[in-house]
Amino acid sequence: MPKPVHACLAFALPLALAACGAKTDDGTAAQAGAETTVADAAPAAFGICKSCHAVEKGKTVIGPSLYGIVGTKAGDVAGYSFSPALKGSGLVWDEATLDKWLENPMKLVPGTRMSYAGQADPEKRKAIIAYLKTLK
Repeated sequence: MPKPVHACLAFALPLALAACGAKTDDGTAAQAGAETTVADAAPAAFGICKSCHAVEKGKTVIGPSLYGIVGTKAGDVAGYSFSPALKGSGLVWDEATLDKWLENPMKLVPGTRMSYAGQADPEKRKAIIAYLKTLK
């Protein structure tokens, strides 16, 4: 049985965009180091997530990879054994569902193995979701 998984804390959209060489909201080119990756672009606060989750495709740590998770069915990452509760939840990881999950995963899906108590700050949840959307 996997150990409990912790939800992510991130403020990474501008950093992730910079890492990808994208443009900022004002249309200027974001700066990126030659060897910077999306995982490197995550701020230090994302460390709680990285202790259990990888952001690389197909890499499992304690929890499943978060790569490409937005828009997928909950409990449907190949190679990871999810709780029956999450697997049978019927949820899709869209912005609204992710927001509820990050606020309190055990309330949204009783019986989930993710025992993280949740992120009360809606702005932090929004930043986490924005970062997750860059992982593709």
